[in-house]
Amino acid sequence: MRQKHAYTSLFTVFALTMMVLPFIVSFNEALTKLAEKFILYVWVQKLIVPLETRLVGVLVMPFNVTYKAYNNGMVVNGLPMYMTWNCLGWQSLLLLTVSLTAGLRGPYSFWSKVETALLGILGIFWVNMTRITFTVLLAAFAPPVFRIVFHDYLAAFTSLIFLIAFWWFAYSFVLQTNGNDK
Repeated sequence: MRQKHAYTSLFTVFALTMMVLPFIVSFNEALTKLAEKFILYVWVQKLIVPLETRLVGVLVMPFNVTYKAYNNGMVVNGLPMYMTWNCLGWQSLLLLTVSLTAGLRGPYSFWSKVETALLGILGIFWVNMTRITFTVLLAAFAPPVFRIVFHDYLAAFTSLIFLIAFWWFAYSFVLQTNGNDK
């Protein structure tokens, strides 16, 4: 019953998010300005962004894209694309953290909670890498409007869809009550 309630809550959040998407996009700018008050973003920009731009290059390789990574972005089929710390998906990591705080309450074993948290972190990482890669592929093969609409509006849905699927999977297969350890 608890899993059904949590899953219903996530779906409700998804529905509400769709209704307020224009406000979320605007609010994202305010969140970004708030996050920039903390010095951590500089470290992420200097160390993580260059690694992820190279990883995106590996992911687009099978699609025959001319790709060159550099510290703050990439060149895709001759089109320069800037990539910042804000592109990496910190918002989805924040959503995952909030959902883990709420979703892991209850009589679940310690190790199944750890496993769930690690799967969530790994999943959010790959969701964000897929989102960035898809944006790059749109830049390479589609008119600019498709890349812009996906990047600015539809990318937020990828994290929400992942979280719904993730919690269904966690409650169905990963989380074990204290009496049912693996």
